[in-house]
Amino acid sequence: MAGLFFEQALLSQGWARDVRIAIDAGRVLSVETAASPQAGDERHSIGLPGISNLHSHAFQRGMAGLTEFRGDTADSFWTWRDQMYRFVGRMTADDIEAVAAQAYVEMLEAGFTRVGEFHYIHHDTSGAPYGNIAELAERIAASAQSTGISLTLLPVFYAHAGFGGRAPDQGQRRFINDIDGFSKLMDASRRALAALEGAVVGLAPHSLRAVTPDELVAIMPLAGRGPVHIHIAEQTREVDECLAWCGQRPMQWLFDHAAVDDKWCLIHSTHATSDEISRFAQTRAVAGLCPITEANLGDGIFNGQQFLAQGGAFGIGTDSNVLIGVADELRQLEYSQRLANQARNVMAGRTATSTGRALFEAALNGGSQALGVESCGLAEGAFADVVSLDAGHVAFAGRSQDAILDSWIFGAGGALVDCVWAGGHKVVKNGRHRDREAIARRFRATLQGILAA
Repeated sequence: MAGLFFEQALLSQGWARDVRIAIDAGRVLSVETAASPQAGDERHSIGLPGISNLHSHAFQRGMAGLTEFRGDTADSFWTWRDQMYRFVGRMTADDIEAVAAQAYVEMLEAGFTRVGEFHYIHHDTSGAPYGNIAELAERIAASAQSTGISLTLLPVFYAHAGFGGRAPDQGQRRFINDIDGFSKLMDASRRALAALEGAVVGLAPHSLRAVTPDELVAIMPLAGRGPVHIHIAEQTREVDECLAWCGQRPMQWLFDHAAVDDKWCLIHSTHATSDEISRFAQTRAVAGLCPITEANLGDGIFNGQQFLAQGGAFGIGTDSNVLIGVADELRQLEYSQRLANQARNVMAGRTATSTGRALFEAALNGGSQALGVESCGLAEGAFADVVSLDAGHVAFAGRSQDAILDSWIFGAGGALVDCVWAGGHKVVKNGRHRDREAIARRFRATLQGILAA
């Protein structure tokens, strides 16, 4: 059993002073306030719960900065996607493991303690299945285990290139499955994660353009009790093509034809009408928002103000991993809402509320729900996912409680995370992951090989 002592910490019921957290077998055994440190306790100034990154394509970390060049035609998500297909077409299983490990190190150093890996690369570079159908699921699990991040694996069912069951493109060859093959992949993925502490397996129909209605019905039982994630309404072209296919917008169709509930996470949901936002909030599903990627790809801005006003839940993800940071995602989310609404402190949702606190707690709760974690935060029985911030940083001068969160998110230019415990294991100290150098060396060698190919 280990003990952590914080001068101030954000608990489920709010900020508290002199907090002692006892950890046993990866869980929070007890939380005491107005406590005294015991012999052997680690002592820190500021404690926060670790937060979930609900949407990641880890392999895309290797692409960061490589798509910021404009060609002869207008650039968009769709031209970016073509470059992504070319990149992933060169990656071996070893490459994918190395890049995922680097992404997970950066997530932990940023304060993310669990990742939802939206895992859609299943086959080798030719598109043929590996002899071990779960080869790449095992590589993702190995990256999570070696770095210490908790994992919710979301194997992706991807069968088509467009609405109405259009045949897949050559660039999608590594993603494609039929229902029988995907069922076997789900079973194998569960076996691959069986020994991984705290792991969860969910299900991810990629999008309505990649899955037919009959296929969606067929794969849903494979989720079991796990979460269900789907990309939806990310791009205006997607909305237009869905209208041409069925006469409905993507979110309209989904709400009319699927039993969307609190197990679901709708990724992006960028182009949702006012009526769709209202129906979305009523389902109790989570909005999976990835503000940095959505800005990088030129997707648009989700209507966060209306969604919150109607009781909607959201979490944050790093998606393409072009930039990884808890504070960065939350800042981008709030600033996008300010630009859209020409107002300040939009996501606070009510008067006399810290925007940083509102953003952080909503993302904490929504992210945990979306990744199948029953309890979260610094509370008895929850996973011991804990973050300490660097109280000596100038951004925190004279600050306490909510002002700490506001200053971390809006007033600091760099990462202020000091230490991180994921599932009770200390994986970051003095802002650096325990295996940062070795993982970075492997990542550099991997990228040099991919880019030289």
